[in-house]
Amino acid sequence: MAPQFPSDKRAQAAPESVPVRAREGHSTASARVGNADSITSRDNKWLKIFRAALRGSGPAESEPIAAEGPKLVEEGVRSALETEALLVSETGERHLERILQVASESDSGIPRSRIFRTTDKLFESVAGTEAPQGVAALFRQPAWNFDDVMRGRANLAGVFSGGLPLMLVMAAVQDPGNVGTIVRSAEAFGASGVVATRGTADPWSPKALRASAGSALRLPLLRGMAIPILLAQLRVAGVTILAARTRPSAAENAGPPTADLRGACAIFIGSEGAGLPSEVEHAADDWVSIAMKNDVESLNAGVAASLILFEAARQRRGA
Repeated sequence: MAPQFPSDKRAQAAPESVPVRAREGHSTASARVGNADSITSRDNKWLKIFRAALRGSGPAESEPIAAEGPKLVEEGVRSALETEALLVSETGERHLERILQVASESDSGIPRSRIFRTTDKLFESVAGTEAPQGVAALFRQPAWNFDDVMRGRANLAGVFSGGLPLMLVMAAVQDPGNVGTIVRSAEAFGASGVVATRGTADPWSPKALRASAGSALRLPLLRGMAIPILLAQLRVAGVTILAARTRPSAAENAGPPTADLRGACAIFIGSEGAGLPSEVEHAADDWVSIAMKNDVESLNAGVAASLILFEAARQRRGA
């Protein structure tokens, strides 16, 4: 279901499907900036939507993804996500020309009727960062499914894998920074997709999205899946289930992460404190462990996942 947004008068004057185009030139784009709807009240409905999204823990199924900062906004537009609204403050206007240029080169563009201006003070009242840069956007959620996470995006899948699925599953990883780091590493090392099971911080939450540096806007991902359902789907699809061990055995303590990562596999990473749920441990076809000094109890989830994904990429390049 599409998210519901407040109506605006400009939407009646210009079709929302018409993107802003770079070929109109700098002067035309600048004029559009000046003609954008101006928000001057803290109680404006759009500001309330931005405030809830930029300071929340992640969008519900029908809510938009909130991205703050010119870099993340550009990544969302470049990824062809549908832009529901773009908010620009006085300070942020210097970034708008670049964003419109990126929009003109994307498949979705930015609706003319959904570009809003506001003051720096009002923007700060909705921003989720301590030093806001004056640009934020709301994007419609992409409709990823299990097959997408298996296949990966057309420009990502098969970088190291030869087309075989390489899925990273986060099981109750609660720190948004670690979640974002894992998603970023998953994209960097050629994973086909990511699954965040129930109890995991939302990869589309503002903090996780920033930590992913935009990867969460590009990489196929599923949120809030129940572990039993996921395990069943992996079995049916013939995907090997690999569990990350919090501590290697003595025999494994002298080498790189163990297990064969060259085939179709799903790597499960557990929470920072509790590790993997027992149902994953019982269902695992094999274990993946990382050699390290005995004095160190464990690695955090983001570091551990990144090392294992790096090893998967290394093995697959060799294959």
